[in-house]
Amino acid sequence: MAVPIFTNNSRQYRIEQRMSAAVIRELIERTHYKVTSDPEQADAVIQGTVKSVTTGVIAFNISTGAATALQVVVSADVRMIDRHTQKVLFANPKYVFREEYQVSQSNSQLFEEQEPALNRVAQDFARTLVNDILENY
Repeated sequence: MAVPIFTNNSRQYRIEQRMSAAVIRELIERTHYKVTSDPEQADAVIQGTVKSVTTGVIAFNISTGAATALQVVVSADVRMIDRHTQKVLFANPKYVFREEYQVSQSNSQLFEEQEPALNRVAQDFARTLVNDILENY
């Protein structure tokens, strides 16, 4: 099974690497498949595209009007292809994952909570994708 680095069509820096790495970890931990990043060494290839990453405010501080909680939403398109026949074995163009996180009231720490939230999204995505693949095969 090959999992090359996903394509990133979003503006989120390195999200494709985070998502690909999470899928690789999940496959290694939960399956008996030999996992590689080189499609030439595999029977099947998981190709993914991160379509978008958006962040929106979901809670405000009533007295200051400042955001206190945000939600990050990641959408992706994934397919698994038999490398020899080029047949699509699995496809889901509409994966959507959401994660909420609290906003620090200190400006210097504003984005520190987003990174752990993106890690959780990547883990949830990978877990769901591997489940979907295993249920189909």
